[in-house]
This record gives sequence, C-alpha cells and structure tokens, in this order.
Amino acid sequence: MTNNSRSCPCISGKTYKGCCQPLHNGEMHASTAEQLMYSRYSAFCLGKVAYLIATLHPDKRQQDDEQTLAQTIEQTKWIGLKIIQYQSEGHTATVEFVAFYQDDPFNQLHERSNFIKENNCWFYVDGEFLPDIKLTRNELCFCGSGKKLKKCHAS
Repeated sequence: MTNNSRSCPCISGKTYKGCCQPLHNGEMHASTAEQLMYSRYSAFCLGKVAYLIATLHPDKRQQDDEQTLAQTIEQTKWIGLKIIQYQSEGHTATVEFVAFYQDDPFNQLHERSNFIKENNCWFYVDGEFLPDIKLTRNELCFCGSGKKLKKCHAS
C-alpha cells in the first residue's frame, strides 16, 4: 500500500497513515496488546515480515520465521478481522479474534492469542486455535464494507 490516505487494513476506519503505519515504521510501539493485534493483522495484509518478527516474543522466534511468514503472506488474502474479546492484566493479555481470508468464498482463523509486555513493548507469544464462529447473514460483514454479510461475502 503506497497511498497513505487509504483505509487501514485492520478495519479501524482510520487511514493507514493515522493507524498502523507508525507502528510498522517503528515510530511508536503499541500501547496495548489489542493495538498490537490490529497492527499485526495489518502487517500480514501488507507483507510486513520484519514487523511480524519484531513483535514476536524473542523466545518464540525461529530461524525460518522470515521464510515461513513470507510464504504465508504470499498464499493468503486476508479480508477481515473481528476482535471477540480482549483481556489485560498487568504485563499479560489475551486477545480472542477471528481473521477471515479468501477461500471460496472465505474461511476463518479463530484464535486466542497470548501477549506479554516487556521493556515497555508488547509481544505476541503464542495462540490457541479455536473452532470457527457462526456468522449470521444479517450481521455486518467482517470486511468493513458496511454491508450485511448476506449482501457481501456470503453471497
């Protein structure tokens, strides 16, 4: 994404420049684990591999992270994010989310992610995969279009 006035992929309703770009560029750090979750989702959408590695807890990093992430990004078209629950206590937090991706017509990654704050920075630690959530046709679509699901990605 080269046009900084375009909407942020995290579907915050803000421009990329006013939302996740400062985090991706290292100009600031996420103030909450939830903000980190949104920025990591945007990083997956935009192919920001270095940011994804930098925000992964150092104890969880692997030698092949760059290659694995690049392959995942190349093979996956992310189309929406829904935060279901956010809990924070001191220097730990969990974010339950569903990320939707293109797959005839779409599929979902439902996860409860664990985060830790060290040296004033939040890091993704790991996550537990959960069963798919049930979507209703009359709820707003996860892609941020403002349309009902039945008129957008469920059609």
